[in-house]
Amino acid sequence: MAVPKGKVSKARRDKRRGSNWKMTVPGLSKCPKCGAMVLSHRACPVCGTYKGREVVSVAEDK
Repeated sequence: MAVPKGKVSKARRDKRRGSNWKMTVPGLSKCPKCGAMVLSHRACPVCGTYKGREVVSVAEDK
């Protein structure tokens, strides 16, 4: 039966566990109509278009 060789310190344990939880950058792309950065597979919050057609009406600032 396998037996641990000795106590693993908290620092060593946390170093091993910490490398697996790195955050990743979300997939951003440019909107073809207005050029704003948009999350993939979502409507553009600036112009309200998705796949070349308007899906959300956006109120313009006056």
